[in-house]
Amino acid sequence: MNYLHNIGAYFLMIQEMFRKPTKWSVMKRLILIDIDDLIIGSLGIIAFISFFVGGVITIQTALNIDSPLIPKYLVGFATRQSIILEFAPTFTSIIMAGKVGSFITSSIGTMRVTEQIDALEVMGINSLNYLVLPKTIALLLYPFAIAIGMFLGILGGMVACIIGGYGTVENYVMGIQTDFESFHVIYSFIKTFVFAFLLATIPSFHGYYMKGGALEVGKASTTSFVWTSVAIILLNYVLTQMLLS
Repeated sequence: MNYLHNIGAYFLMIQEMFRKPTKWSVMKRLILIDIDDLIIGSLGIIAFISFFVGGVITIQTALNIDSPLIPKYLVGFATRQSIILEFAPTFTSIIMAGKVGSFITSSIGTMRVTEQIDALEVMGINSLNYLVLPKTIALLLYPFAIAIGMFLGILGGMVACIIGGYGTVENYVMGIQTDFESFHVIYSFIKTFVFAFLLATIPSFHGYYMKGGALEVGKASTTSFVWTSVAIILLNYVLTQMLLS
């Protein structure tokens, strides 16, 4: 029953988030701050992980192709498909649930502990609109970061392919171009927009409604990471079934 209560409270929070909007001059400043914290601040870790995971996918694929009947360009093809369809949108989002989600939960949870949220309510400000909506809008730029991750993942695969001697640049590029479907990129961005909304709202929910002191802020951050990851994995299955079947 507690789970059902939390699910209902989550959807009520989303509804309340759009009521009594904050002045645009204030909202714009909050959005820019959140873009810097959540998107620009995450580009480094996304680029680092994407580049080297792309290399690992290429190496593992090349090492498992033993038959001379299998063309070498399949290394580039497998790397492209793995990066675009799953790694960039899904697994990067799970990693971001730890980085971005923990940051959102701890920052809002600290405001709850120090009674700053209560002060906002006393001043007649819709605290959910003030705190959560800017993060949701800022994370609409999250697909931009994922696009960079896709590019660097494929680039990392090509670098690993050349350095490791697993194939030529021509074969790798041929594999990238083989049977390319533009809808796969659209599918990936659709998932990314959904995951971005989850990354903004679920950690905000756990931070906003937490109770206790400083110790509970850490517990709320851990809980938000777990439930954000669970929601991403479940919706990944649902969206894949809907969009690709």
